[in-house]
Amino acid sequence: MSETSERPGARPWLARLAMLLLILAGGGLVWWTNLFLTERFTETTRSRAEVRLALYSGNILSELQRNQIVPQLLARDPTLIGALNSGDFSQSSIRLIEYRNEIAAESLLLMDGEGRAVAATDRALIGSIHRAEPYYVEATRSNDTVFTTSVLESGARIFAYSRRIELQGALIGVIMVEVDLKKFETSWAGFTDAVIVADSEAQIILSTEARWRGLTEEEALEVRPAESAIERAFQATARWGAVPADAYLQGEALMRQEARIGFQGWRITSFTTYAGVRERVNAVLALEIMGIAILMALVFYFASRKATSRLRFFQRESAELRQLNQALQREIAERQKAERHLEVAEQTLQQSSKLAALGEMSAAVSHELNQPLAAMKTYLAGAKLLLQRRRPDEALSSFQRIDDLIERMGAITRQLKSYARKGGTAFEPIDARKSVSSALSMMEPQLRRGDIEIDASLPRDPVIIEADRIRLEQVLVNLLRNALDATKATPDPKVKLLLTMGDEVRITVRDNGSGIEDLENLFEPFYTTKAPGDGVGLGLAISSGIVNDLGGRLTARNGSEGGAVFEITLPLPGNRTEAAE
Repeated sequence: MSETSERPGARPWLARLAMLLLILAGGGLVWWTNLFLTERFTETTRSRAEVRLALYSGNILSELQRNQIVPQLLARDPTLIGALNSGDFSQSSIRLIEYRNEIAAESLLLMDGEGRAVAATDRALIGSIHRAEPYYVEATRSNDTVFTTSVLESGARIFAYSRRIELQGALIGVIMVEVDLKKFETSWAGFTDAVIVADSEAQIILSTEARWRGLTEEEALEVRPAESAIERAFQATARWGAVPADAYLQGEALMRQEARIGFQGWRITSFTTYAGVRERVNAVLALEIMGIAILMALVFYFASRKATSRLRFFQRESAELRQLNQALQREIAERQKAERHLEVAEQTLQQSSKLAALGEMSAAVSHELNQPLAAMKTYLAGAKLLLQRRRPDEALSSFQRIDDLIERMGAITRQLKSYARKGGTAFEPIDARKSVSSALSMMEPQLRRGDIEIDASLPRDPVIIEADRIRLEQVLVNLLRNALDATKATPDPKVKLLLTMGDEVRITVRDNGSGIEDLENLFEPFYTTKAPGDGVGLGLAISSGIVNDLGGRLTARNGSEGGAVFEITLPLPGNRTEAAE
């Protein structure tokens, strides 16, 4: 009887102790999970912010480099030179509008030697005086293309490349090309991050917030209006002390990321809130709390033994499961949306990398165009003299040489235009030999300038594969650029290209440089052995992704006689289906 009388009292005490221990364990688990996931998700958010910042920086640099060569070409345009010399500008504005539509610039402006606008894509500017504007003053003082920024009375900032136009060594005018950088501010407005671009004097020249332009970063963070989008995000986010802040805006924590643009000391900075991190942590914590609550309900169920308590427990469990299902559905939708954004960012980054390479090749291509232009001038002078002496047959031969030179210049410009286009997603039968030859043609000026010996071995018969020609040429150009960089310190630089066909098609690029130090991390994004400012380490990662999309693989190794060896392996058209399976 004594043992029977002690059991009823012991059971409630054990149940209360078990409930207390469960609450303590659940609280400790929630506290540890909050610290661990906050740190982990913060690092993930920071990494994504760094990727976006690299993308923004690459887009700005590509836009600047794409417009840099335009004034040099327009300053040599015979139509514009003839209009400035004759004073007949009736067709000049139409000519500038055609150029603007072709190069996608913001605006073009042609000024005479006195600084008066004689032709423009905006006809309202014709007749206006610009002799005091920086783009006119700096262009007249320099023999090269100059970049200037001007601030209008409205507070808007103009970014422009300008160059003087000469005739027999005398200044006859100035051509100005306005670069459209404001479109980046519009695209940044779609993100929650606050982005600023500052010049070498630390003044903000581009920003997602109009009030920040012209200020320093410290001044901008003080004048941000309280009702802005980023401030509202702060108000909806709970504070927590586990994450160290990089910056503060009106007492609220910000994650700050900064990167170089590589142009006149410009720097780009982004500010990201911790709202997304808190939401993801809270979602996991909610799941844990649900689990703990369910476990406590089970303990309570076995302790109570009452039907009414059992019924209430099942009702709570059903409601909690519905909430969990909704939370999981929202999480799945957010993850799918993030994957789509990352795919778009990856495609844009590939095109930005290709345009950056195109900008580097522009100077060498300009040199290639100068030689035919000089030869054409000589042939024209000879033809004029022959016609004066009534020797038309010999003059016709000079005109034929001029026509050949024009064809050569057209081939160079068509090559650049073809390379600048975005690659498609549809495969088509192509001759791999033509892709290798095209990549060598694009890199020929830079390779010749580096005094590099090129040994290209191509089969006599066509090597047909199914691929995207533009994207394959982008990979080959990236490998040739890496070989060019790797052999800069080599006394006798050599690059060898080998195209073979067996069960698969192999394209091998071999150099005699210093070789590869870290093969394991070579294809990882942002891994680079170049000096700061010479590259961000995305070329090989992008190239590997392109080759994988083409159904092949890109491998690297060190050669037995030194140097690096990169090998592209692509399937033949009949083997593509088997490889996909």
